Amino acid sequence: MKTNDNQQTNKSYKVYIPRLKEWVEVTKEQYYGYYRDIWSTRDRAQNHGRCQCPKSKTWVCDGDCLVCPYRSAGDVHSLDYTIENENGDETTMLDKLEDGSPSIEEVVTDKLMLEQLFARLTEIMPEAKRIGELRLAGLTDTEIAGVIGISRTTYLSRLKKATQLMKSEYPDMF
Repeated sequence: MKTNDNQQTNKSYKVYIPRLKEWVEVTKEQYYGYYRDIWSTRDRAQNHGRCQCPKSKTWVCDGDCLVCPYRSAGDVHSLDYTIENENGDETTMLDKLEDGSPSIEEVVTDKLMLEQLFARLTEIMPEAKRIGELRLAGLTDTEIAGVIGISRTTYLSRLKKATQLMKSEYPDMF
């Protein structure tokens, strides 16, 4: 038993410094202090499939996974990472994302429809644009009726008729 203890006591510890490409002799505490974080980082990266470092090269590892030649994408891919399907077609994750923005055709159609609605509303009720501006300014129905020069009941009656007519002519919009 004593021989084994003596061998462990006399055992020399060396740390490889990859940037300097040299071995440095250190104490046992320094050895484990230096490698503890490196081993932990490498183990975590290997568990997540981001490190393909072979066992014969683990002594080269310095824990800097971003510049390691054995780094792999693992289970995390960027959106432009190409994947080949069973037909041999290449696609990216970006290709699979749904584009939530409307097409130019939808925008133009909506704009034309809105212009048509405003034109028809102006035919039915010429003061509609001014009423909308006053409503956005926060005026009440009584105040709006006073500004456009009619009684409140006449204003509400015209507004109700215009709304009913627009609903009957454009049922999909209202």
